[in-house]
Amino acid sequence: MIYLDNAATTYPKPDRVYNAVMDCMKNYCANPGRAGHKLAMKAAREIYDARENIAKLFNIDNPMSIVFTNNATDSLNLAIKGVVKSGDHIVTTSMEHNSVIRPIKSLEKHGVENTIVKCDKDGFLNIEDLKKAIKPNTKLIVTTHASNVCGTIIDIKSVGDIAKDNNILYLVDASQTAGVYDINVAKINVDMIAAPGHKCLLGPQGTGILYIRDGLNVNILKEGGTGSKSEELFQPELLPDKYESGTHNTPGIVGLNEGIKFIFEEGIENIRSHEEELCQYMLNKLENVPNITIYGPKDSKKRAAVISINIDNIDSGEITFLLDSEYDIATRSGIHCSPLAHETLGTLEQGAVRFSLGYFNTKEDIDKAVKALQNISNNNR
Repeated sequence: MIYLDNAATTYPKPDRVYNAVMDCMKNYCANPGRAGHKLAMKAAREIYDARENIAKLFNIDNPMSIVFTNNATDSLNLAIKGVVKSGDHIVTTSMEHNSVIRPIKSLEKHGVENTIVKCDKDGFLNIEDLKKAIKPNTKLIVTTHASNVCGTIIDIKSVGDIAKDNNILYLVDASQTAGVYDINVAKINVDMIAAPGHKCLLGPQGTGILYIRDGLNVNILKEGGTGSKSEELFQPELLPDKYESGTHNTPGIVGLNEGIKFIFEEGIENIRSHEEELCQYMLNKLENVPNITIYGPKDSKKRAAVISINIDNIDSGEITFLLDSEYDIATRSGIHCSPLAHETLGTLEQGAVRFSLGYFNTKEDIDKAVKALQNISNNNR
């Protein structure tokens, strides 16, 4: 199979990720932080090593400001709901995933206002429009780093500067970029970063992270056992225990750590360069497909390696089905859990066929995918 659905979950993973997960499961998968025996201590050390490597990836000084979650959705819900209260106002964009939009909309019934800034037809955010959306009670700005539908990149440095100038918290959804694009917290004003472990960080599903800036108090969404201060009946304030009630996904975190080590060894610049090259190669090749519409910018340096298309008026689900059943090519069609993004792009009714490229894809994969689309388009005439 040619796998071009990496925006949903990267596949395959580096072999070292699979090996590390299995090694953990078989040899030391005890409960970290819950006992002093050698297996529990080994598990705890591995989890801390993962925190340190994640901190290194984002140039974060304090590894304890990294919170492990189940996925980016968990991270975003904790970040959004944990910093606002009734009477506050949130600014976000029309290119967000439902894991941002739904938590924000749910807060309306609790007296939290929101403004959704509409991006242009290619998914770009106009910074001046963002500025105009700010109110005296704006507490939080939330933006994606790159659209999961068309890959368009948002200038998080400029957004962070605006947030800082207005004393507003800034949360970045790095679901499509963490592990491929340089996100350096020392160079940008960002208070929280949410990311899944199973996408560009090359880890297993069931893993996610939330970076919380030192000194920022985020209200917890759950309480429970942490292995620390167990004599107390209230949740400890100790970080990251405050946000990590319950048993960790130790095998998943161990696998995630190996994914990040792979990124270090390959070089994030090399990974990004490879994906940009593949993306541009595919964008150029797609121009030869009859009756095709390509969404988002045509410059791979302005988008992540996520390309959505339609062919004439063919249902996007039908194209994905044909690619899978006739050509053994995995893609994703429909609304991609981002209805406002599709409304922005003008594809809400038809949806779109999304090709999301990864580090292990090749130009040969692209050639076969484009050839398949040409056949589908020609057969539709």
